[in-house]
Amino acid sequence: MYLLQISQEASKVAGQTISHPDKIKDFAIDYTPKIVGAVLFYVIGTWIINKLVSMIRTVLLKRNYDPSLQTFLVSLVKVVLTILLLISIAGKLGADTTAFSALIVGAGVAIGSALNGTLGNFAGGVMMLVFKPFRVGDMIEAQGVTGVVTEQGVFSTTVLTAENKTVYLPNGALSTNTISNYSAHGNLRVDITMAIAPSNDLEKVKAVSLQTLQQHPKVLKAPSPEVNVLKAADGMLTLAIRPYCVQADYWDVYFACTESLIAAFAREGIEGPTPTRIVINK
Repeated sequence: MYLLQISQEASKVAGQTISHPDKIKDFAIDYTPKIVGAVLFYVIGTWIINKLVSMIRTVLLKRNYDPSLQTFLVSLVKVVLTILLLISIAGKLGADTTAFSALIVGAGVAIGSALNGTLGNFAGGVMMLVFKPFRVGDMIEAQGVTGVVTEQGVFSTTVLTAENKTVYLPNGALSTNTISNYSAHGNLRVDITMAIAPSNDLEKVKAVSLQTLQQHPKVLKAPSPEVNVLKAADGMLTLAIRPYCVQADYWDVYFACTESLIAAFAREGIEGPTPTRIVINK
């Protein structure tokens, strides 16, 4: 009886041993074409992706986009296309791609919710790098800050103010608010206001002011300086004196011309306003 049982067990093992090669053979027949096709699909797909990425990089270079934006866009396109390629290959092998798609969408929603503010700054940075409302070196006024752009990043923009303060402006708020670019046209108008007594010869005042401005080496010849009466009130004439200069010389021209005008007015006998006070006794 015991020998009969051993014989039956041996027969089962032998049957399994014989059946395993058949299963391996069937598996190879079924999946070899799929695996070969997936490998070819991956090779061809990778070649196409590299060609597309190379074309995008060439277009960005020709249009002089910011180097950081070029790197980001090229990397983003390559990653997205590679993920789509891998999902397609999984589908070719018989995998359920619905699960992959749901996983990617869920991960995207979770990341977007966790990084809401950061993604807003990121999106704003990309938009500004594409549309270029300003460049590094431009003087801008935005979000109550005026200064020169020293660095334009994807998440924030760095501005150096006239007080030599470094200010970091988040790109999300920066891209959705008003930006004044003082360097877009290559020159800036310097606004100087000075008050004189109404009794002065206005034509003489204008001539002295223009001559003083034109003597400064950093004041541009074109557009030419302007001197006009801004307001006549409170017992005085307020002059709007407006020379032009390049952006880098703004403060030099502002302070130097103000001091030169004060000295010229004193030398030419141009009187300043006389403060008056009316006292009424009741």
